[in-house]
Amino acid sequence: MSEQVIKLDDVWKIFGDRAHEAMEAIKTDGLGKSEVLEKFGCVIGVAKCTFEVARGEIFCVMGLSGSGKSTMVRHLNRLLEPTVGQINVLGKDVMALGEDELRQMRAAHIGMVFQHMALFPHRTVRDNVAFPLQVQGEPKSKRWAESQRCLSLVNLDGFEDRYPSELSGGMQQRVGLARALASDPEVLLMDEPFSALDPLIRRQLQEQFMALSADLGKTTVFITHDLDEAIRIGNRIAIMKDGVIVQIGSPEEIVTNPIDDYVRDFVEGISTLKLIFAHTIMEKMDEYQLQQGDDLSKSIRTPHDTDLSGLIDLSTNTDQPIVITDDGKDIGVVNKITLLKGIKGGDN
Repeated sequence: MSEQVIKLDDVWKIFGDRAHEAMEAIKTDGLGKSEVLEKFGCVIGVAKCTFEVARGEIFCVMGLSGSGKSTMVRHLNRLLEPTVGQINVLGKDVMALGEDELRQMRAAHIGMVFQHMALFPHRTVRDNVAFPLQVQGEPKSKRWAESQRCLSLVNLDGFEDRYPSELSGGMQQRVGLARALASDPEVLLMDEPFSALDPLIRRQLQEQFMALSADLGKTTVFITHDLDEAIRIGNRIAIMKDGVIVQIGSPEEIVTNPIDDYVRDFVEGISTLKLIFAHTIMEKMDEYQLQQGDDLSKSIRTPHDTDLSGLIDLSTNTDQPIVITDDGKDIGVVNKITLLKGIKGGDN
């Protein structure tokens, strides 16, 4: 089993002077969001938030504006204090950390990238990236060496002596990402980092981030309101509504098995050609009924993680069923009828 780097257990955040009174009333009387607002003048920002993130995973959290996703992520490094709940990051109880320990964790182990980077306008790109190391008291030689390394990672060689005002929006976001990487944190928290960018630049930065994540093995919680972005970069997706996580699953699970109408509205219109895989729609080898003319010995073979788009391409080159394999072993069969059902969706 993969190591769990982040664990949240029943985390609540209630804003207002009577937050703890409201929390007690929620637990004893089952009050809802509108009742809490009416009786206590408090707003529920996050409710019963529970999930785990494995080492190296990109865990995307998405929802409409006001759904609580940004509020939630700020609890992971205690920029916000929860009303109740347990938060564990890198094997440490975050709520039990003193000020010095918390400051050290933020500086050395958790990097954060915001939508608006708030780069220091009076500092060069090199000095902006090196700032976390300056806070840690590292010597100038190490700060500049690490700054150069991180700028190279985000393809900003040659811009070290520029100022933020001399950079485009996409380049400023790259500086922000480099700054988050400078202290080599094990965890990255990214709060809609690309949402303000033009579509082409946004896609380029998504690709660069995914490549960096794979190379560096960072554990990432990535906040977005864009389902296409979440599907593209996330290993798993959590969808939030009114402060509550309503569903967690792989992109394939979210799109093919939405838990309710709220999630169904999110995924409506999303193409499944790159999201549904052979292992999902295939008939198991020992259950497949050979049709007249089937000769599986002549069939094309393809791995179990081939997506629908790939299966369509293969099916255009053969009249035989496609045999699905796993580590060289035949495990299932996809014929044209099965493939059409997979494309259509619904009950297969």
